Amino acid sequence: MIVLKSRAEIQKMRAAGKLVAEVLAMVASEAAVGVTTGRLDELAEEMIRAGGGVPAFKGYQPEFIKCGPFPASLCTSVNDIVVHGVPDDRPLQDGDLLSVDTGVNLDGYYGDAAISMVVGNGTPETVRLIEVSERALEAAIEMCNKGNRLYDVSHAIQAVAEAEGFSVVRRFVGHGIGREMHEDPPVPNYGKPGSGPTLKPGMVLALEPMLNIGGFEVEASPDNWPVATSDGSISAHFEHTVAVTDAGPEVLTSRVAIPAGLEKSGRLE
Repeated sequence: MIVLKSRAEIQKMRAAGKLVAEVLAMVASEAAVGVTTGRLDELAEEMIRAGGGVPAFKGYQPEFIKCGPFPASLCTSVNDIVVHGVPDDRPLQDGDLLSVDTGVNLDGYYGDAAISMVVGNGTPETVRLIEVSERALEAAIEMCNKGNRLYDVSHAIQAVAEAEGFSVVRRFVGHGIGREMHEDPPVPNYGKPGSGPTLKPGMVLALEPMLNIGGFEVEASPDNWPVATSDGSISAHFEHTVAVTDAGPEVLTSRVAIPAGLEKSGRLE
């Protein structure tokens, strides 16, 4: 069942989304060659709790996939890891593609977002994958207008990705979000335009394109932490929490500025 949110509820989700955006900006500023994803996770959890939130991922055990509790506050997915990468003590290497996904529960409501970035100097194809993945997310957001259909959003992602020669992951999807991190409806990254539920004001969706340089097939570890491309190709992941309103789509996890002097090629500002 799709739960429509009131203005007051969206205001609460706006606050959660702001904290998510601030955490991702901090992580992007700290990610560098030699830094471990475990250290990034420590910093993220400290910031979430200092902001009055609770890490939404830590201990999370979704009912819809077979897995154990997730052990961290960030999903840190490197190179061929699509999603659900577990932070560890391995230093990041020059040229790595790092995707970072995080969620926050603040005052009973969730925010969820993800970014991808190059660590050090990436190949032109890696940088292009990141740029196209972000464009796919932007195209999806533009379709989040009342009266449109859900798979108009999905098709927008697919069209941008495939026009550039990339594939979209089909096994994992976006989702509704609110008092629960995962709510109806599922939001695939591909689909037939003009189909699916009609978008209505009050719907809040976590849109999250996952694009691969190679094929769309993925393989999950036994507990689904993490999920990698089947062919070993590089993958990128972006996500925003977006509210459908009478005035159009509102991004509740809008990016905040990365501190000056810390921008990198392929990294979001």
